[in-house]
Amino acid sequence: MHTITRRRLRTAVLIAAAASLLVGVAACGRGGSSTTAPGEVRIAIVTRDFTNPYWAALRDGAQAEGKKQGVTVEVQAGESETDSTGENAKISTLAGQNYNCFGVVPVNATNVITPLVPVAQKKIPILNLDTQIDPNASQQAGVSYASFIGSDNLSAGEQAGTALLTRMGGHGDVAILQGIAAEQNGINRQQGFSQAVAGKLNIVATQPADYDQAKAQTVTDAILKAHPEITGIFAANDTMGLGAAQSVRNAGLTGKVSIISVDGITAALQAVKAGTLSGTISQYPFAEGELAVQACINLVRQQTVPTRIVAPIALIDSSNVDKAIASFPQPFVPFANPLQPGK
Repeated sequence: MHTITRRRLRTAVLIAAAASLLVGVAACGRGGSSTTAPGEVRIAIVTRDFTNPYWAALRDGAQAEGKKQGVTVEVQAGESETDSTGENAKISTLAGQNYNCFGVVPVNATNVITPLVPVAQKKIPILNLDTQIDPNASQQAGVSYASFIGSDNLSAGEQAGTALLTRMGGHGDVAILQGIAAEQNGINRQQGFSQAVAGKLNIVATQPADYDQAKAQTVTDAILKAHPEITGIFAANDTMGLGAAQSVRNAGLTGKVSIISVDGITAALQAVKAGTLSGTISQYPFAEGELAVQACINLVRQQTVPTRIVAPIALIDSSNVDKAIASFPQPFVPFANPLQPGK
């Protein structure tokens, strides 16, 4: 074989090998890769569970906004309100995939910090949604949050207290159904409520019911037996409010015991319309999901996002429940959105 022929053969072999290598690299860049195209927005949101309609509404709002904006949004959750282990496993799995913005609703003040460490180490922006994550513990772990997006739970409790005061004529005995022990939203709601009714209503019972409807009914049954004189109940969320309403109905006290709860889920709105629930402080989780996606898009595109974004709240009672139902899941009154000024 001539020398020039051998050279041409070696050159052809090298070109073919290089082409094969480039094809292999390109294939690795698809599917399971941890990289994303420049400017591509891929959002992962993890919340507590989807059995609670509140978190399902947050999911629906995020997915609807993602579809509207043409970006990828994946929303996952644990199996229950208290399933911190399941929630953490979801975060850990998503952290190994090619998402470039995270939004997380914790079960408690610290449970999500450890699985978020790999996300923070990759400099991926993280949104703290709905429930405050402990800032000191986060700082020690090297985890920071681009923004907190959630409603003002202290104000929600205050509004509930004011509404119950009106319903009860400014005096009487009241019971409080708490959420999960040490969960900050429930603490803030109870604090706001207690401040609003101080010196006017007598709080005779305070019991946790884990944001669970069946537990709330059982707890309320016991409270009504121990304190038959109560004429008001504040429940820190709607599912507990619905459980309390069932207990009150079973005791033949509908119309005699006023109940105010927090969240504004569909079943609560229907209960307000039916008169079994006196009112609910709607927190519009659908809007919260929309805000989370809007904030992530800004962050990935290196645009400014406020460090705190307050989601809207409103008292829903018999005077406006029809408007609330007609507008659901959107707020029936406008609110200032710092991510979309002028809209």
